[in-house]
Amino acid sequence: MAESAEEVALREIVFCEGLLAKGGLNVLTETFRDTSQITAWEHYPPGDVYDPASGAQWFYHCHPVEEGTVEHGHFHCFLRPQGLDGPIHHLAAVGVDAYGRILRLFTVNQWVVGDDWLDAEGTIPLLPRFNIEMPRPSYLVNRWLTAIFAAYEQKIAGLIRERDKVLAAHRPLEGIETRQDRTLEVTSEFKFPELPQSTGLA
Repeated sequence: MAESAEEVALREIVFCEGLLAKGGLNVLTETFRDTSQITAWEHYPPGDVYDPASGAQWFYHCHPVEEGTVEHGHFHCFLRPQGLDGPIHHLAAVGVDAYGRILRLFTVNQWVVGDDWLDAEGTIPLLPRFNIEMPRPSYLVNRWLTAIFAAYEQKIAGLIRERDKVLAAHRPLEGIETRQDRTLEVTSEFKFPELPQSTGLA
């Protein structure tokens, strides 16, 4: 029986992680490989990664070190359906630990990334277009992120729908627009119950 697209993508994730691990590397060491100093909230790699063929774009940023925090940072993933000169839409973020292992998928309020707002009905059809085929900062990191969106497309679509429901139900203080309310940052999330390398797909 042929594997589903989701199963193929899950194996792609494991393949990329395994190949990097053979060299003592992971998706974060590859993302930072041309960086001499890592600063919280800065975009890595500098200038972001953009594929002109698909319009997909991503950057990584890390958090200030906080005791007890497992998440090191996250990959923010976008799509520019009309190219660099057109609007940019945030799809989802991928949270990872210090070893680049996936911890969660989540969506954020508009103020967090300052993208061009698009509701779930407009955003979800963009998910299959997230495809990064670029050599830098690492072809394997780009393949890995692309595979995450393929493997968890339905999960991410559900998170985007939940995002819109949370925003619709939110009641900010008077004079503050919901999508600019800084008391509401993460609008939906899925936490992995265990790290993907223990799913038995390796």
